[in-house]
Amino acid sequence: MSAKPDPLPDGPVGTAEAEAEPDPTALRAEIARLEQRVAREEERRRALLHLMGDLNESNRKLGEQRKAMLHILGDYEEDRSRLARQTERLDNSRRALLHILEDSHESNLKLGDSRKAMIHIMGDLRETTQEMERREQELREKQEQLVQAGKLATLGELTTGVAHELNNPLNNIGLFVGNVLDQVRLGRVETTGVVEELENAMEQVRKATTIISHLRTFGRPAPVLFEAVDVDEVIERSLLLMQEQVRLRGIKVELDLCADELIVLGNAIQLEQVFVNLLTNARDALADASRKTIRIATSRDEAWIRVRFADTGPGIPPELEQRVFDPFFTTKEVGTGTGLGLSITYSILKEHRGQISVETGHEGGASFLIELPVVTEPPPEEPLL
Repeated sequence: MSAKPDPLPDGPVGTAEAEAEPDPTALRAEIARLEQRVAREEERRRALLHLMGDLNESNRKLGEQRKAMLHILGDYEEDRSRLARQTERLDNSRRALLHILEDSHESNLKLGDSRKAMIHIMGDLRETTQEMERREQELREKQEQLVQAGKLATLGELTTGVAHELNNPLNNIGLFVGNVLDQVRLGRVETTGVVEELENAMEQVRKATTIISHLRTFGRPAPVLFEAVDVDEVIERSLLLMQEQVRLRGIKVELDLCADELIVLGNAIQLEQVFVNLLTNARDALADASRKTIRIATSRDEAWIRVRFADTGPGIPPELEQRVFDPFFTTKEVGTGTGLGLSITYSILKEHRGQISVETGHEGGASFLIELPVVTEPPPEEPLL
């Protein structure tokens, strides 16, 4: 809301008062005010340059995080192979134990040796079981690291859109505060007008604070606590992160949310990561589409809550539908994706006792169906790791 211009002087143009020379004091005051405004604009320009530097630093860190993520996956595959070998040893030991038990009745002379062998085998079994439990714990920890790396990669992709999203409230705050300063300098301060301008500025501050707070929550590593989660609220938070990106690309988002309450037992941040991954894939699939629409629909029955993400892009070839959830598999060009988004999505939904599948969209695009079990019992008191 800008300050109103000073009213024009009464009387016809060309009077003696209009032809009087301007007041030097007033001119100096006006020049000082303009110099202050120029200084403020220069400070805003330097802040923007600083923000661009932060963006470049974030992109550099994203590259380092991707390398770390690839290293984590390599360790994950190596540990999984080692665990498979340990399992094979355990099966062999069990078969040997059964064989010894079957032969023990043939000769009492061999009973002593068999007992020693059984004790040795049981010792191996205990060691193998302990090793398997330790490896399983390590695998869980690496999977958590992989999920966190995926969140940071997603957050890096959202940086540009979020910077633009924050720029709007910052510009509005500058405008509202500038209006108040203009009124004060011109000596035309009206309490009602000043309060209104400052309230508008505070509303923009709250908007920027909400965005920053949500980004910090989304990117922060935290214990995987499972609790009652409203699926509709998670969808809305996911769209808050992605709304600027889809808007800039001319993508329309259609919501068809179920009127019933959709409560599942899970982790809200991990489910938000799932939805952001699917929105990101749909955004990229619509890059060259003539009609750009993403449709999100929810439904439920007695046992399952279903969330469907569909787009009007080119779709997924049938021969690739079974591979899209494999680690590092991607149909994007080299350098535009890691191939981990859907793999991480699949793992998160498995931990939530849910599932995800690929469907052919009704309008020819891709459609992903998520199914999560309805909450039937109170959440556990201890965190599920």
